[in-house]
Amino acid sequence: MAAITTILTDASAVATGDLSSFRTISDHSLFDSVTNWTKRRLFTSKGDSSFPIRSMHNTQTGVASSTNGHFNADKLKSTVELLNGGALGQVKMNSSHRRKTKIVCTIGPSTSSREMIWKLAEAGMNVARLNMSHGDHASHQKTIDLVKEYNAQFEDKVIAIMLDTKGPEVRSGDVPRPIQLKEGQEFKFTIRRGVSTEDTVSVNYDDFVNDVEVGDILLVDGGMMSLAVKSKTKELVTCVVVDGGELKSRRHLNVRGKSATLPSITDKDWEDIKFGVDNQVDFYAVSFVKDAKVVHELKDYLKGCNADIHVIVKIESADSIPNLHSIISASDGAMVARGDLGAELPIEEVPLLQEDIIRRCRDMHKPVIVATNMLESMINHPTPTRAEVSDIAIAVREGADAIMLSGETAHGKYPIKAAKVMHTVALRTESSLPLNVMPPVRFNAYKSHMGEMFAFHSTTMANTLNTPIVVFTRTGSMAILLSHYRPSSSIFAFTNKERIKQRLALYQGVIPIYMQFSDDAEETFSRALKLLTGKNLVEEGEFITLVQSGAQPIWRRESTHHIQVRKVEL
Repeated sequence: MAAITTILTDASAVATGDLSSFRTISDHSLFDSVTNWTKRRLFTSKGDSSFPIRSMHNTQTGVASSTNGHFNADKLKSTVELLNGGALGQVKMNSSHRRKTKIVCTIGPSTSSREMIWKLAEAGMNVARLNMSHGDHASHQKTIDLVKEYNAQFEDKVIAIMLDTKGPEVRSGDVPRPIQLKEGQEFKFTIRRGVSTEDTVSVNYDDFVNDVEVGDILLVDGGMMSLAVKSKTKELVTCVVVDGGELKSRRHLNVRGKSATLPSITDKDWEDIKFGVDNQVDFYAVSFVKDAKVVHELKDYLKGCNADIHVIVKIESADSIPNLHSIISASDGAMVARGDLGAELPIEEVPLLQEDIIRRCRDMHKPVIVATNMLESMINHPTPTRAEVSDIAIAVREGADAIMLSGETAHGKYPIKAAKVMHTVALRTESSLPLNVMPPVRFNAYKSHMGEMFAFHSTTMANTLNTPIVVFTRTGSMAILLSHYRPSSSIFAFTNKERIKQRLALYQGVIPIYMQFSDDAEETFSRALKLLTGKNLVEEGEFITLVQSGAQPIWRRESTHHIQVRKVEL
C-alpha cells in the first residue's frame, strides 16, 4: 500500500500540472508500482542530458487556458520552460498532425481490385468492411486475400477486416423494370413469391402481413418513398402512396417505429459468420441487434470455435433503444447505423441518439463507429455537400473512434476522393479541438484499476509535455485504455501479435506496429525508436512518453506499471 500511496502522490502532482516539485530528469521511470519503488522525480532523458523543469501551472483545473481561451499546442511551448533551451513542449508536425479518427471503407465493385484497395489504404482507409448483403463468398474471399497481402508488406501500416452481416432485412422482390409510384396511388405488397406487376410486388418475409397494421407508415429505401397501410388480408397488404418515387428490385422496407419479428442472426448470417471464422476476420458488425442475448449467443459460438473476433453491434432498430446499456455492455463496440435507425424512428431523434450512443461507448471503453450517408452525394458527384462535411466534423467532435463510408466506396464513382475528403475533414476538425491537459476523470473506474490509473496519468503527462506515447502490448489492453483517454498526440502501440495489430486499427489515435520483443527491454525500446525514426514517425531529439503497464508484464515476473519520458537518441 505504501508504494501505491507514493504513486498517487506524485501522479496527482503531474495531473494538476504542478511539476515544480520534481527536481531533475534522468532516464528512469516516473511511476513504478514495484514494492521497492522510492524515487520521487520526473525522469526523461539519459545521463548528462538530464535537465530540470522550472515551472508549470494551470489557471483552470484540467484545461490549459488563457485570456484568449484554450491554449493550442503552440501556446504550450511557452508554458513549459526548459533550462537547457530544449523544445519539450513544442509541436512536432509529424506527431501532432496525424489523423486520429479512423476510417471504415466498404469494399464493392468500385474498389475490389488490388489497385483500388492499395489506393484506398493510401487515402486513409483503416478498416475494410465486407457487406454481406451484397456479393458472394468468392468475391469477399478475394478482398480478404488482398487485404492480408497488403498487411504482410508493412510493419507500421495495417487494414483491419470487418464482416457486416446482412441481418433480418425485409426487402421487396425483383422487378423487370423500375415501377413509378405516384402520390395517392394504391399499391400492394404480397407474401407470395415471384409477383411483379404495375401495382403489386412480392416481399421476402412471410410474417410481413402480421407485423404491419392499418395506419402504419411503410418506408422504402430508408424513406426515399413512403406508403400508408390501408388494409390487409392473409397474403396482401394494400397501401396508399404518400411520397412517390421509383421502386427498383430488392428495396429495403421498414415500418416506422417497429422492428420485424425476425431473429437478429439469420441462417444466412450464420453461414457468413462461419466464413469469417475460417478467414480470421477481425470484427463482426451484427445487424439489427435488439437485445444482449444475441451478442452472448454469438460470443458463445465464437468461443466454441476458438475464434478471437470482436463483436460490434449495429444500433439500427427501434427495439434496440430501450436495451442500449445491456447491448453495448455485452459487445466489444457499437456502430450508429443511422439509415435504418432513421427509418424506424423519427428522424429528429437520430442526432440525439448518435450523441448518446457515442457517450455510452466512451464511458464503457468501447469503440464506436458513426455510419450511413456521411458522403452520400459523392456516390455520383466529385465534391460533397457542405452539410455532409459538417456531419463528419460533428462525429469527430462527439468523440467517435471511426467514421464509415458505404456506397461511396462500394459502388460510387469517386471512392478515392470520398476517402480523401473524409480524411481531410477529420484531420482539420481534430486540429481545432481544445487541448485538455488532463483527460476526463472517472474516479469510480480507475480507483480500483491500476492499469486505468496509469493510462490516465500517462495521458496527462503526454498532453502536458506534448509528446507522443509509445506502449508495448501483447493483448492491446493498455493501448485501448490510452485511446479511451484521447491523448492529444499519437499512440504508437508496439505488439508482437499480428492479430492485436489488426484489431488496434479501429481505435482512435492508435498507430499499431508489429515488432518482435526480445528478452532485453532496453534493446526492444531501442529497436522501437529506431523503427519510428526510420519511418519518420518521430524525429531524433524529440521526446516520447513510454508506457509499460499490465498484470502480465513483458519483461518482469511481477506486475509492474511505469511511465518514462525519453529523448529520442540513436
